[in-house]
Amino acid sequence: MALADAPGSDGATGGFPRPARMVSLGSVPPPALILLGIVSVQVGAGMAKHMFDRISPDAVVLMRLATSAIVLGFIGRKVLRTVLRDHTRGDLAVAAGFGLTLALMNFSIYQSFARIPLGVAVTIEFLGPLTVAIVASRRLRDVVWALLAFGGVVMLARGGELDMVGIAFGLLAGVCWAGYILLSAATGKRFAGSTGLALASIVGTFAMLPIGVTSGGSALLSPELLLIGLGVGLLSSLIPYSLELEALRRMPARVFGILMSLEPAVAALIGVLLLGEILSGRQWLAIGCVVVACVGATRGQQDPPEAPEA
Repeated sequence: MALADAPGSDGATGGFPRPARMVSLGSVPPPALILLGIVSVQVGAGMAKHMFDRISPDAVVLMRLATSAIVLGFIGRKVLRTVLRDHTRGDLAVAAGFGLTLALMNFSIYQSFARIPLGVAVTIEFLGPLTVAIVASRRLRDVVWALLAFGGVVMLARGGELDMVGIAFGLLAGVCWAGYILLSAATGKRFAGSTGLALASIVGTFAMLPIGVTSGGSALLSPELLLIGLGVGLLSSLIPYSLELEALRRMPARVFGILMSLEPAVAALIGVLLLGEILSGRQWLAIGCVVVACVGATRGQQDPPEAPEA
C-alpha cells in the first residue's frame, strides 16, 4: 500500500522537489510508473515478512511509519513549523484521525502477512477500496462486481488451510484502507502539499511507538535490521507514493484505478518468488475474481471534470 491512494495529498508546496521529479520520472509512461509502484509496494511487503522471524511485525510497522514520518517531515519542515498556528483544531483532528487509521491499517495487514500468504492477505484487504468505489458509483451493475469480489474472498476463507485470525486482520486492514481513502481526501483539502500526510505519519509513528518498542525490544538497535526496515519504508511507502503522484498528473483517475486492481495478483506473484508461498488453483481463481471485480467496478466510472492533482 502506497501512501497516496486517494485524492488531495499533493499540491504546489510541501511535496517532492519538482525538478528532480521531472528529470527522473517525466519521461516514463504513466502505466509503467503505476506498475513499478505496485511492484515496489509488494517487494517491500515481502521484505517485511522476511523480517518476521527476527523481529515482530509491530516493530516492522514502526520502522515503516517512522521512515515515512522522517522523510516527509524533513521535506515539509518549513510548513510544519507553523501548522499549529495556521490550522484549526478541526483540521488537526482530521489529520490525527488519518494518522491513527494509517497506523491501524499497517498494523492489521502486517499481522495478516504473519499468518497467511501475502497474495491472499492483499486480496482480502482490497475489499476496502473496492467497497468505496462501488458505494460512490451507485450503479446497479456494480452489485455484480461486489458479489464477485465477495465470492472470491469466501472461496479463500473456505479453503480450510488458512488461519482465520489472519483473514480477520486482512478484513480489518480493508476497513482501514476504506477509511484511509476518505480521510486522505479530507486531509488533502485542509493541508497543502504533503503536509497533512507528514502529520499523519508522525501521529501514526507515535501511536505505534509503545507497541513497536515493547515487542521489538533490543532487536530495534540492530543496524542490519534498521537498514532493512528503512528499505521496507522506502519501498512500501515513499517510492510508490512519488510514482503514483507523477502518474496521476498524466493519466485519468479511472485508468489509474484499473491498473491498481492488479495489486492482488502482483502480491501473489511476489509471495511465490520471494517467500516461496505456493498457492492452490482455487486460491488463484479467488484472487482472479477479486481482480476482475476491481477492474469492472473501476472501468465504467467517469472521471470528474476537474480531478484533484493527486
